[in-house]
Amino acid sequence: MAGIINEEISKLKEGRYIVLDGEACVIKKMQRSAPGKHGHAKYRVEATTIIGNSKKQVIITGHEKVQVPIIDKKDAQVLSVSGNSAQIMDSETYETFSIDVPDELKGEVKEGSNIVYWDIMGEKILKQVK
Repeated sequence: MAGIINEEISKLKEGRYIVLDGEACVIKKMQRSAPGKHGHAKYRVEATTIIGNSKKQVIITGHEKVQVPIIDKKDAQVLSVSGNSAQIMDSETYETFSIDVPDELKGEVKEGSNIVYWDIMGEKILKQVK
């Protein structure tokens, strides 16, 4: 059920997730500026994308709603490994699909091993080998 919900920016904090420019990001730094005489408080958000680790910055008015991704964390079993890709089977739905293996997990992903993957806005990424 990976998707997007709307939430007020003032309710978010560092370490939470946010959608910026259509990409799911982790909030690394968040600063609040006090409201002016006729204005609203503003939030300066610095975040990095979950996929790719590129940095993003944005200034958002305090009463605005922003998109927050719903991240499904699922278990799976590795069926085969071929180069930078692994064929895996979801432990609940038995759905099989290919997933890219990140550089830091290349030596650990082997046939028959159990893994944790995240489904973020329809994109699947391998996060951990159990």
